[in-house]
Amino acid sequence: MLKAKRYRYQICLIIFLSYILVFFHRLCPAVIALDMQADFEVSSTLLGVLGSAYFYPYAIMQLPTGLLADSWGPRKTVSTFFLLASGGSVLMGLAPNLGLAIIGRVMVGTGVATLFVCNYKLLAEWFCPRRFVIMGGIFMAMGGVGALSSSVPLAWLSNRLGWRMSLVAVGMVTLVMAVLVYARVRNRPEEKGWPPLRPTSPGHSETCIGLLEGLNQVATARRFWPISIWSFFAPGLSFALGGLWGGPYLIQVYGLSKTAAGGVLSMFAVALIVGSPVLSALANRLGRKPVLMGCSLLLITVCCIFFQWPSGLPLPLLYVLFFCLTLSGATGAVAAAVSKELFPLTIAGTAVGMVNLFPFFGGALFQIAMGAIISFGSAAEGAVPVDGYGMIFLFALAGALSSLVAALLLTETLQGPEKGVIR
Repeated sequence: MLKAKRYRYQICLIIFLSYILVFFHRLCPAVIALDMQADFEVSSTLLGVLGSAYFYPYAIMQLPTGLLADSWGPRKTVSTFFLLASGGSVLMGLAPNLGLAIIGRVMVGTGVATLFVCNYKLLAEWFCPRRFVIMGGIFMAMGGVGALSSSVPLAWLSNRLGWRMSLVAVGMVTLVMAVLVYARVRNRPEEKGWPPLRPTSPGHSETCIGLLEGLNQVATARRFWPISIWSFFAPGLSFALGGLWGGPYLIQVYGLSKTAAGGVLSMFAVALIVGSPVLSALANRLGRKPVLMGCSLLLITVCCIFFQWPSGLPLPLLYVLFFCLTLSGATGAVAAAVSKELFPLTIAGTAVGMVNLFPFFGGALFQIAMGAIISFGSAAEGAVPVDGYGMIFLFALAGALSSLVAALLLTETLQGPEKGVIR
């Protein structure tokens, strides 16, 4: 049993390091966006299409991943799809045109999409409930480390190797992690000849509900839609600005170098590392609804400031504003808790998976929309598009207000001593 407990931390180390790559791939275009735009000679609109090509397959893969984790197991699922992500990153780096780069980006989004669900499947097999919560929190923090690595370190690397070879190098690292997952990770203790660390309680059983029936029960419930709409707007806007347009905005409007812009963008990582556990703790103390409403109000405030003053803000304030921008969307754990608590346990997993689609669809659509707005709002070709960026913050403000309305309509799920019971 002692060997099993030690071995599970080796599994966590490999999976958590892999999650760093998930966030790196998600956010890396923000630092190298202008380099890609210059090489491919495309408009801001088409650059938005490239950035968003990660989010569509990532969102679509959330539900199939649950089925793969149950049938193939997390080991085969993650290692196989990370091979796909590795090939996609290399293809992006070597692509002679935008079309092939988009295909590579789709491969990356599809490949890394499996890790989130598979991680929680592994934690459920290898850890008791108390440890499960602790390890899940560490896992989410690793996403912040990945976001941090996609800012200043990537700017430094691309200055020395170029953006193309940087993506090829990251593809090779992704390949190494795929091999490590297959070689060292096991789906459950029994595969190593050890007894289960989480034996099922005698007499315990659950009624299984088919996938289509579960999807229907969730999608037709009115209480499902406020949290989904909130997740579409608040985290979606954060992904769009942090994952693509934040970097070009800082470089074009403020004249920052890639390294300096990466420093400001690193606030996305800091906010994710700090904000996720803090917001989760506040949600347990104050309730889910007040925390999500507060995040919407924070996002509204940030968008108002950027819309009123799209240029000329002092650098320290930019650090604060970009921190707050990410903090307003660093609520993945809270949204997952709401999703789980709104529905019976038999369809809670389906509910969480469906809600988790919306931030990525939002991020994908907003990246494209913001690119089109920048192109439309720019006064002249080749000019610094200050007005265009001002318009995207007006667009973001409308989305932030929509998230507040959704939060007001949300059903509070933390009531009384029995958390998750809706009376």
